Amino acid sequence: MATPASIANKYLILFCVFVCLDILSSLDKGFALSLTETPADTTKTHLLQLNSLLPASNCSPSTRGHDRKKASLEVVHRHGPCSKRNQHKTQTPTPTLTHTEILRQDQARVNSIHARVSRKKGDDDLRQSDTSIPAKSGSVVGSGNYIVTVGLGSPAKQLSLIFDTGSDLTWTQCQPCVKSCYKQKEPIFDPSLSKSYANISCNSPVCSQLISATGNTPGCSSGTSTCIYGIQYGDQSFSVGYFGKERLTLTSTDVFDGFLFGCGQNNQGLFGGSAGLLGLGRNKISLVEQSAPKYGRFFSYCLPSTSSSTGYLSFGRGGGGSSSAVKFTPLSTVSQGGSFYGLSVVGISVGGRQLSISASVFSSSGTIIDSGTVITRLPATAYSALRDAFRQGMKSYPQAEALSILDTCYDLSGSKTVSYPKIAFAFGGGVTLDLDATGILYVASVSQVCLAFAGNSDDSDIAIFGNVQQKRLQVVYDVAGGKVGFAPAGCP
Repeated sequence: MATPASIANKYLILFCVFVCLDILSSLDKGFALSLTETPADTTKTHLLQLNSLLPASNCSPSTRGHDRKKASLEVVHRHGPCSKRNQHKTQTPTPTLTHTEILRQDQARVNSIHARVSRKKGDDDLRQSDTSIPAKSGSVVGSGNYIVTVGLGSPAKQLSLIFDTGSDLTWTQCQPCVKSCYKQKEPIFDPSLSKSYANISCNSPVCSQLISATGNTPGCSSGTSTCIYGIQYGDQSFSVGYFGKERLTLTSTDVFDGFLFGCGQNNQGLFGGSAGLLGLGRNKISLVEQSAPKYGRFFSYCLPSTSSSTGYLSFGRGGGGSSSAVKFTPLSTVSQGGSFYGLSVVGISVGGRQLSISASVFSSSGTIIDSGTVITRLPATAYSALRDAFRQGMKSYPQAEALSILDTCYDLSGSKTVSYPKIAFAFGGGVTLDLDATGILYVASVSQVCLAFAGNSDDSDIAIFGNVQQKRLQVVYDVAGGKVGFAPAGCP
């Protein structure tokens, strides 16, 4: 027979069980943003300390992937503390762009790419003057985010150049700046002080290569019969000058004599204190093609997670890309945009779920990968599906106002950690690429953190895989092999 004490104990045990179950249920419903994740959660979401998405005030250089014994250059973000132009106290600093201005420039670049790819034919003639500029051009805007430092001339002068897979012509500002030069961090290159500089004649076959590289027919100097290049970008920035050849020094053992480049005498625009641009496109005049005998049209890079870290740009198989971790997808050729590196996107997943997007949406638009475009652009139909799925996974966070082209933003000022859906791209050849945690959001401030994707105005406009989505990935271009590869965690 049960005693009153044993009955009381039984009810006490039952009461504890129900209380515990109620607590567990509350935890499941109300504490989704805990500091730990279950294994199932980690396959679908990223959980990060919010401050890890913000750049530090000081530069933290990395040596990962950057081997000074190989043909490897340090990559820095031109708007951050690692850009040496911000460390020169004796010079007037270049004004820092606002996020709205950066995104406005980015849209100008995208518009230029779309115009270049869609136009059937439109080479523009460069007037017969040393300082004239083309009326318009199919070239892309040259205000990319990442810079490297190379040596030019004999003796070599160090110059910071924006590296750009969407451009072909390498150019820098040159003395005597016949018309105009903007402010740059280093002294402007003076070809008269170099033992190895030479102009290219108007009659030289390489002069005519400028047509496909710049979208303009070159001019000819009436006094010296020197080939004149002219290139104008989507934001109306431009460079015009003499087409020449010079010694290019990447490292102490990687030196190229007779490198073809533009020596700018009339330069204006938003190049952020850099000395010019390093063209890594597929045209014969690009660095990739000019260095092909040595590097075999093979290069790789890693873009750092924030502007306070550094990445690398390497050339040749010795510079990276041989790891089994690199997964390759075939390169495609873009109609009317042969200098661009095309990709075949076949699908996108958000939070581990494949989005319901017809394969024809991606195949009809086509896609390129571009180091100079900041925000990835998707066909309107694809972007809408991605945005809606991402918003579903962010319902617990207060929304913030849109930032320029970015329409999905959140106020995370009340959070120390943030949990958000993972995003993956499926490419041709059976390759699935999981974006890094830092490659999904664009952080203007803790109170305005945005999904770093935007939709094109039309499904027929070409999609662009931008540099935010490439953060921390080792991106490998095997141009000779007709493929591009990706591997995770290539740099900090």
